[in-house]
Amino acid sequence: MKTKLFLVTPPFTQLNTPYPATAYIKGFLNTKNIDSVQADLGIEVILALFSKKGLGDLFEASSVASQIETWSENARRILALQDEYVKTIDSVIAFLQGKNPTLALQICQEDFLPEASRFAQLEELDWAFGTMGTQDKAKHLATLYLEDISDFIVECIDPNFGFSRYAERLGRSANSFDELYTALQQQPTYIDTLLLSILKVKIETIQPNVFLISVPFPGNLYAAFRSAQWIKRHYPEIKILMGGGFANTELRSLSDERVFEFFDFISLDDGELPLELLIENIESGSFAEFKRTFLLENGKVVYKNNTLRHDYKQAQVGTPDYSDLLLDQYISVIEIVNPMHRMWSDGRWNKLTMAHGCYWGKCTFCDISLDYIKVYEPIAAGILCDRMEEMIAQTGETGFHFVDEAAPPALMRELALEILRRKLAVTWWTNIRFEKSFTKDLCQLLKASGCIAVSGGLEVASDRLLQLIDKGVTVEQVAKVTRNFTEAGVMVHAYLMYGYPTQTVQETVDSLEMVRQLFEAGVLQSGFWHQFAMTAHSPVGMYPEKFGVQKESDAVGTFANNDLTYIDATGIDHDQFSFGLKKSLYNFMHGICLDYALQDWFDFTIPKTTIRPDFIYEALEEETNFSVKPNAKVIWLGGKPSVNSFTKTKKGTSWDMMRLTFYDKKETFEIQLSQREGEWLVTILDIISYSNSKTKQFQELKADYENELEDFELFWFSKPITTLKEFGLLVL
Repeated sequence: MKTKLFLVTPPFTQLNTPYPATAYIKGFLNTKNIDSVQADLGIEVILALFSKKGLGDLFEASSVASQIETWSENARRILALQDEYVKTIDSVIAFLQGKNPTLALQICQEDFLPEASRFAQLEELDWAFGTMGTQDKAKHLATLYLEDISDFIVECIDPNFGFSRYAERLGRSANSFDELYTALQQQPTYIDTLLLSILKVKIETIQPNVFLISVPFPGNLYAAFRSAQWIKRHYPEIKILMGGGFANTELRSLSDERVFEFFDFISLDDGELPLELLIENIESGSFAEFKRTFLLENGKVVYKNNTLRHDYKQAQVGTPDYSDLLLDQYISVIEIVNPMHRMWSDGRWNKLTMAHGCYWGKCTFCDISLDYIKVYEPIAAGILCDRMEEMIAQTGETGFHFVDEAAPPALMRELALEILRRKLAVTWWTNIRFEKSFTKDLCQLLKASGCIAVSGGLEVASDRLLQLIDKGVTVEQVAKVTRNFTEAGVMVHAYLMYGYPTQTVQETVDSLEMVRQLFEAGVLQSGFWHQFAMTAHSPVGMYPEKFGVQKESDAVGTFANNDLTYIDATGIDHDQFSFGLKKSLYNFMHGICLDYALQDWFDFTIPKTTIRPDFIYEALEEETNFSVKPNAKVIWLGGKPSVNSFTKTKKGTSWDMMRLTFYDKKETFEIQLSQREGEWLVTILDIISYSNSKTKQFQELKADYENELEDFELFWFSKPITTLKEFGLLVL
């Protein structure tokens, strides 16, 4: 039996770009010549719902479904304006798809879109968008318009609706399958009906015999089960598989037999080999070999991992394939005025991974016992660039989001050089650790290759807690790294954490002061506070007694098991800090209120900070470093200079001199050297140019120079070479 797979991402993940899991799997299947079709049901449901016909049907259904007199004033207002919503929806969606840019002028006049409660925040727009263009302001207004409609759907049609999550409550920390199972016995909701009508057409058209659902988040779980339920009922011969991030983290101790009323197989971790074996089993009918797979056997859930075959290396899994996905129909929104969050929700990004797993793999809050973190395997820069070029040719998009846990600095360096050598004009961003490897020169190289932003975990801005977390960085080091990126023109976003085990009130206050100073110094542009959550596969979750916390229960549920409830020995109510931390950060990101006392952000008394007011400023005080590692690579990012020899005479003595004129993208500059130094430098700049695959080490340059001239250090730290360092002479 020839296998044909249908790969699906269920509603809802992102509106602006497809979640990459099915594209990764399709790329692998291509290497095995296995036929597959993929779909992002999330964007397809959204486009069907947010259309002239979709809204017309929605308003009609809402009037029938419930008692209008019980609705909020906001819902009644939206219903009263239904003709305006139906009239404008298609043109707004086209605008957010980038197909109708002139509508921005109309939207910004603020008499085109119907407005409900989300527009109450409009007074903030003048300063939030004061330096931004009409397109951005219009995107934000259009996003508020969609969120108003979403509020109406939640109140009057389906309380589980959400743009990037659907019935998330049913999936998050669902130790028992009971509540989700009960919900699935109810009649399909309005949104379910829309989803299933799209799914029906897909199945009839594609006619697959294997249906693979990738479930990345709790907010995708309900829709995944609802889709599987429908296929089981109408096409019982189709084998249904589940994989993805939710299964990998939450379902590792699955034992509830009822789950297999919906799915035939659930696989964990890297999906390539488990899927290949399942396809072989289905085609042969033997069901002998499995890799990390749950199934039902004799009425009981069993976990089989009995193959001797090893997982594929990252170089073998192929290039992610985005064909079949509606790449020109995703919509870019601007939900909140946060520069990094805006990148997540605005614009199409090709997703790639530099390295499987995390090269650090020690952070105590992280799931470091699981393969997606634990198994570290980088991909060669040449292969990465090959994949980038393939994806650009396929999608027409030159933006890349590298979705690494933490991109390795050495690989980032090699990737940047390869991008430059191939003369690729790309835009990219990724997640990093704020480690000292990110020197000023490396940050300049990354920027030159198209890197526009990095996000990294500062977590708790306290050296004691950073050590407890085993983060491997200090606050002072983070400050210097963020400075290096910022000065290179790369935006920096910091993940911030509060409520870590044993964290005191004083440490929370001091963390806020550190963050305030980082924004005040201008080295941090974006951030987000989140409260610590204890997970089952992290060192804190596995050995809570080492971290001063106690699990409330050791019982293992029959369904999802990841988030753990715990008791912190400090007894501190960390929830109380949430609003003040987030409000202060919102203001800091806009460069305001940096002079407020920390107490002003809280409606309860907090202790004064113990951090010196100039701590970050002093950390950033830079001393000239006259030591260079002998094996450091020296790279020249600029072009060839024009050369002019001349004679310089002073007090009767003459010297042969050379003037080198360089043309930077922004300006023209020149340096003057002795004739012999100039001739040596012109030759060397050609050799160490980024366009050459072979580079020279610092010690090789020194030896080469001193074969012809004297005292390389004096030359290297001279004013002409210092000028070149400002324009792309890098030591890496």
